[in-house]
Amino acid sequence: MSSRTRGLLFIVSAPSGAGKTTLAEHLVQILPNLRMSRSYTSRAARPGERDGVDYHFVTREQFQAMIAADEFLEWADVFGNFYGTSAADTERLVAGGQDVVLTIDVQGARQVKHHGVDHTSIFVLPPSFEVLERRLRGRSKDSEEQMQRRLSAARAEAASYVDYDYVVVNDQLEPTVVRLQEIIAAERSRTHRMRGIAEEIIKTFRP
Repeated sequence: MSSRTRGLLFIVSAPSGAGKTTLAEHLVQILPNLRMSRSYTSRAARPGERDGVDYHFVTREQFQAMIAADEFLEWADVFGNFYGTSAADTERLVAGGQDVVLTIDVQGARQVKHHGVDHTSIFVLPPSFEVLERRLRGRSKDSEEQMQRRLSAARAEAASYVDYDYVVVNDQLEPTVVRLQEIIAAERSRTHRMRGIAEEIIKTFRP
């Protein structure tokens, strides 16, 4: 018995290095009926990445053609590479009852909101800027110039937390995943989303 016909769309944003992708990957492994959206990108695949699994890899020209055709729910130019979420792919999943999580930046989240698509937004903050910088430097092979660009972008993005429905501090991975699970469970349990199954149960109470 299904509680709703359409799935839910969750947006998880964070400054670069705050761990949004890792958190989302853990969530989809734990929660039933939740999957990550697979983005399109114009960048080359990194070692170990597979087309159609990690991303849909397309040429810059193909990506620009998709922009021109208004095929993206959101897209962004991130340090010279295009990333975007297909509107049709997302709608197909949600219309089929699948809950979907998008791990996108602040710019992308604004575009989704502008499109008027129903969603729940979550912003992930690091415990401090110093922790964020340490994480970025520990995982990145960027030049110092590129690193400073990322840190500057992170400073600008962090203040956007006020535009989101929920804020979660990623201090430790497992407790943070639990907090995100609780948010998703609460959103799935909202009265208007549970009305279908609730009405079926209420019928059993009638004499």
